[in-house]
Amino acid sequence: MQRKNVIRFKGRLKTRGRERERDRDRDREVEMTLGLINANPVVHAKKERVARTEEPHDDDAIDPLEIYEYVRDIRDPEHPYSLEQLSVLSEESITVDEKLGRILITFTPTIQHCSMATVIGLCLREKLKDCFHPHFKVDIKVAPGSHADEESVNKQLNDKERVAAALEIPNLRQLVDECLYSSEL
Repeated sequence: MQRKNVIRFKGRLKTRGRERERDRDRDREVEMTLGLINANPVVHAKKERVARTEEPHDDDAIDPLEIYEYVRDIRDPEHPYSLEQLSVLSEESITVDEKLGRILITFTPTIQHCSMATVIGLCLREKLKDCFHPHFKVDIKVAPGSHADEESVNKQLNDKERVAAALEIPNLRQLVDECLYSSEL
């Protein structure tokens, strides 16, 4: 009889130990969510806006600079700086292939384990959603080697169903809207 109690008691200890481990893991996740992952990002000066002499879309040709001018002021989800100021996005990171009807935007998160990389990509996609002719396919990717989960992030950002599902989540939608329509910059 005593032997059974000892075994049962040891089993309870193991269960409580696992529960404590799960609680610690949850606490760490909450800390990561509430705390800044990159608390001290390098902030660059904004570049001067390019004065355009012609009207945009005059000849229906899409210029990478035109796209950059349109998306450069999107606010970073974690910081009160623009994607341009954090060097997440640059003029050189946008390519246009008129013949194939493709626009490729490659962005570089500030750190390898950036949890906001998908949010940044969603902001870019949402900002560009209604800008260009429907015959253009917009691809948004993380720069090669700049994110620990690069393949997964790229897959999420370029799957229409996943993007639509993500934007149906109220908190995520609110965060995207705050990044797009923030006037604090």
